[in-house]
Amino acid sequence: MKTFQKIAIPVSIGVLGFILFKSCSVGIPKGATAVKNFDEDRYLGKWYEIARFDYKFEKDMDNVTATYSKNPNGTIRVDNKGYDYVKKEWKESIGEAKFVKDASEARLKVSFFKPIWAGYNVLDIDDNYQYALIVGSSLKYLWILSRTKEIPESIRQRFLEKAKKLGYNTNELIWVKHN
Repeated sequence: MKTFQKIAIPVSIGVLGFILFKSCSVGIPKGATAVKNFDEDRYLGKWYEIARFDYKFEKDMDNVTATYSKNPNGTIRVDNKGYDYVKKEWKESIGEAKFVKDASEARLKVSFFKPIWAGYNVLDIDDNYQYALIVGSSLKYLWILSRTKEIPESIRQRFLEKAKKLGYNTNELIWVKHN
């Protein structure tokens, strides 16, 4: 029995560590490049979610917003809100984001359930910081954000084309209602 425990416990801990490590993926999809010369202060504030893939943590949600602000320790507070139209209730999730390297490159990691972190990469943003294309660590995660409840067709097409070139199936995007 002791021999079994000597083997089972370290193996179990190793497997658990590997699972935790894999769940903390903060990479960027192959071929993608995050925005350089990123201005963190201009990015802070309220954003409306215009489009996303269907994720279980945002299932059945409309009127989704993300508000970014500075924490006293220099990290970024992430305040996501949305209305669950099935349960007829507002939901909110507070998280924290940190830059992967430095604040001049729009590669961040975000956590809503520490110690689990996920990639948050700004791939495209207009010169006035009004519209942004965000992806996670894989082709499963994509968001289009805007400072207003709508985006111009030219920006929409620009973001969709960039996402398609990276391998995203943009036909699966959910276009979020704001009412």
